[in-house]
Amino acid sequence: MLKRSFDLLLGLIMFMLLLPLMAVLALLIRLKMGAPVIFKQKRPGLAGRPFYLYKFRTMTGARGADGELLSDDERLTSLGRFLRRFSLDELPQLFNVLKGEISFVGPRPLLMAYLDRYSEEQARRHEVKPGITGWAQVNGRNALTWEDKFKFDVWYVDNQSFWLDLKILGMTLIRVLRAEGISGEGTETMSEFMGSEEKTYE
Repeated sequence: MLKRSFDLLLGLIMFMLLLPLMAVLALLIRLKMGAPVIFKQKRPGLAGRPFYLYKFRTMTGARGADGELLSDDERLTSLGRFLRRFSLDELPQLFNVLKGEISFVGPRPLLMAYLDRYSEEQARRHEVKPGITGWAQVNGRNALTWEDKFKFDVWYVDNQSFWLDLKILGMTLIRVLRAEGISGEGTETMSEFMGSEEKTYE
C-alpha cells in the first residue's frame, strides 16, 4: 500500500511537471520520424501477466531488401540516441505507473518471448511488479550480462523495501545524468536473451 501510494503521488507530480517537456519531445519525434510518436509493446508484468508498455519512439521502421526489419543499430536515429542517452524515451511509462501496471522501482519488464527462456530462479523476477528503474539498472544497466542482470533482479525481490526503493531512485538520477550503461557490448541497445544454462545461483 505504501509503495502504490508513493507511485501514485510521485507519478502525478512528475507527470504535471514533465508534461511540457513530453509535449516538445512528442513534436520533435513527429517531425523527425513521423507517426507513431509512442512505441507500444506487450510486456510481462507481475506474475508474467501481459500489459502494454509505452515509450517514446527512437527507431525507424526501415526494412532490408528481404522485407525484414533492419537491426536496432541501423534503425536507431540521432534523436533516438539522444532520448536514450538521458532516458527521456522512458517518460511515457509514467502512464503505466499511474495505471498500476508498473512501479517506479522493480525489475525492468522485458519481452514476452523471454518468459520460457528463464531458469526457475530467473523467473522469480516476476514475483514483484516491474519498474521503470531497478537494482540491475543502477548496478550496470545494459553493460551487464543477462545473467548478472537477473541476479540483481532476484536479489531485489528478496530484499525489497521502501528505503531501498528510495536509494535506487537516487542512484538512478546520478546514472542518468552521467549517461552510464546505456548500451550493451558491441551494440547500441542490448543483445537478445536466448536463455542460460545457469539454473541456480550461489
